[in-house]
Amino acid sequence: MDTPEQPQLYLITPAEFELSSFPDVLAAVLDTHPVACVRLSMATRDEDRLSRAADALREITHARDVALVLSDHILLSDRLGLDGVHLTDAARSVRDTRKALGEEAIVGCFCATSRHDGMTAGEAGADYVSFGPVQASSLGDGSFAEIDLFQWWSEVIEVPVVAEGALDENMMRILAPFTDFFGLGDEIWHAENPSQALGTLIAAMG
Repeated sequence: MDTPEQPQLYLITPAEFELSSFPDVLAAVLDTHPVACVRLSMATRDEDRLSRAADALREITHARDVALVLSDHILLSDRLGLDGVHLTDAARSVRDTRKALGEEAIVGCFCATSRHDGMTAGEAGADYVSFGPVQASSLGDGSFAEIDLFQWWSEVIEVPVVAEGALDENMMRILAPFTDFFGLGDEIWHAENPSQALGTLIAAMG
């Protein structure tokens, strides 16, 4: 039997960060570990701040051949020349977003803990679906995506799946056979050395 490939890494930026320092931190992480995609996921809705952050990160990601997607701001993502968008409204706007951005753009969709929303997003043309958090935590309302959901998805659905939120070494080890990507953000950015923290989590995949 073939050994399943290790999941790829998908980094999620902090909700707030300093433009003077974070791009260098990100660059250091990308130079140390192979990363498939970075999601610009800032809390601000200020277009100018988002644009400046996107410009700074795009220089770093594209120089390293890493995709950069933006959370929810579909038109801004297109205008700034990013690789696509990550939607957080379950599956509601996948079809319209695909129409707006075309076939080449990455359109991903966060579906929390809902298998139904995930399937709907996949049918509507999402390139990937993400579920999380992966264990009980203070994120959201306390509900989490069960291991069974990832296991079922990996066996039945072809659309790539991302596990994100409340990841730790134990969950990385458990979910590695059933997920295509690990979406990591606060798990590493709060560490003194994000590259080292990411290395520890990668090692846990086995």
